[in-house]
Amino acid sequence: MTDQDIREQVRLRYAEAANAVSADASASALAVVDADQCCGTQTSCCGGGEVEAVFGAALYSADEHGELPAEAIAASLGCGNPLAVADLRAGERVLDLGSGGGIDVLLSARRVGSTGFAYGLDMTEEMLTLARANATKAGATNVEFVKGTIEDIPLPDASVDVVISNCVINLSTDKPAVIAEMFRVLVPGGRIGISDVVAEDHLAPQVRAERGSYVGCIAGALSRAEYLHELSEAGFTDADVIFTHEAAPDMHGAIVRASKPAGPAHA
Repeated sequence: MTDQDIREQVRLRYAEAANAVSADASASALAVVDADQCCGTQTSCCGGGEVEAVFGAALYSADEHGELPAEAIAASLGCGNPLAVADLRAGERVLDLGSGGGIDVLLSARRVGSTGFAYGLDMTEEMLTLARANATKAGATNVEFVKGTIEDIPLPDASVDVVISNCVINLSTDKPAVIAEMFRVLVPGGRIGISDVVAEDHLAPQVRAERGSYVGCIAGALSRAEYLHELSEAGFTDADVIFTHEAAPDMHGAIVRASKPAGPAHA
């Protein structure tokens, strides 16, 4: 498949998920999407049974569930909880790449408070519609959902303090562009706090493809060494990739952290 074919598959898969949640605000609504087109295993976020604890809404606490509309929780298809690693502070500006139904944007908006702001970026119109409806239900006024791709973020240079993302960067076919764009939109001294699927270093790309689909967050995953290399090439410092749980054999949900230098650095 071409890069455009992969992007269109991703867009269609998430459009279907958004439509399913809009029609039925429950986790089981995602059963209408083929199980093998879901992030993770066949019994994870798209399955008709219980949601596994390695993907989706199960990775958020009961208190976080209580802060959100049911539709935002049901539309959560991520592999982690980036807010658990981003250490958000009052007054900060946050950007969520691939914001989906808005769960991480809405939680971020609460963390940064009325003096802060949370942006959500998504390329899927159906997800943007769902997210905006969820923001209205949550009474969130310090949020904005914008349409675009994570390889070409429609925000100015040095416009946010923190970039978060939840199991989305692995879906891109041009990860260096995504990482460079994160660096560009961050202020000097800004940081990233990302949840993603990451392969062990010994696992070749063709083997990763055998463990799951691109749309299922597996085939496109970087290895830990590749992630660290791309972050360094973009100019990030203090980078770290920490495995948290197994998503597929030799592939893991992971926390990715890095900072943009506070002083002069290449953009």
